[in-house]
Amino acid sequence: MSHTPHELAEEFPAFTVKMHDLKANDAHFARLFDDYHEVNRQVHRAETNIEPIGATAETALRKKRAALKDEIWSYLTA
Repeated sequence: MSHTPHELAEEFPAFTVKMHDLKANDAHFARLFDDYHEVNRQVHRAETNIEPIGATAETALRKKRAALKDEIWSYLTA
């Protein structure tokens, strides 16, 4: 599979250890992390026309990805 942009380790490189620890010890964070990666992959597949979707659906996915990223950032900086 090709490289998927916007992976959390690339978005927040200073927090990779903290993300690993939170994934292991906080079920809610682990779910957010997994949800982000799933939505990010869906966006990537849509953008590269691997699995094309309508513009409205793609925009909704991007907004969902941004909301998840914001919530993850809140966890990381708390």
